[in-house]
Amino acid sequence: MPDTLAASDVRILKALQENGRLSNQALSGAVGMSASPCWRRVRQLEDEGIIQRYMAVLGRREIGLGVLAFIRVKIDSHTEAEAEAFASEVMKLDCVVACYSIAGDADFLLQVVSQDLDTYSDFAMRVVRRLPGIKEMQTTFVLKEIKPFSGLPLPAESARRGR
Repeated sequence: MPDTLAASDVRILKALQENGRLSNQALSGAVGMSASPCWRRVRQLEDEGIIQRYMAVLGRREIGLGVLAFIRVKIDSHTEAEAEAFASEVMKLDCVVACYSIAGDADFLLQVVSQDLDTYSDFAMRVVRRLPGIKEMQTTFVLKEIKPFSGLPLPAESARRGR
């Protein structure tokens, strides 16, 4: 967290993480600022890359994606070219909602969604196993989401001196 993040910035970021559809008027009221300075701060936070985009959070099951799984992948070689080839192919896969390069006994961790177990099995065997450089893969199925991602933690407002 940059030292330049003021208490007003934290209030804005918390409000927008909770509801990215807030109008500037509603946002400024929620964070206790007038509309023009609030709008300028939001634009500056966007320009600095702190706010990167706005999106809707969809109900996975409600849109027919009943399976959530994590796939740990080991690749054959650890050359930069092989890792980039793997990453490039993963970026094309809609079922892979997140992919991380990790340390430990695997090289990548893929977060995958699918309609059901049969659809997942088909995807795993026909698509994932054929990705470049795959040496080994191991799937872990999510039985219950205890705390799904809902935003990044921000410091308490009292921890920062405001602008």
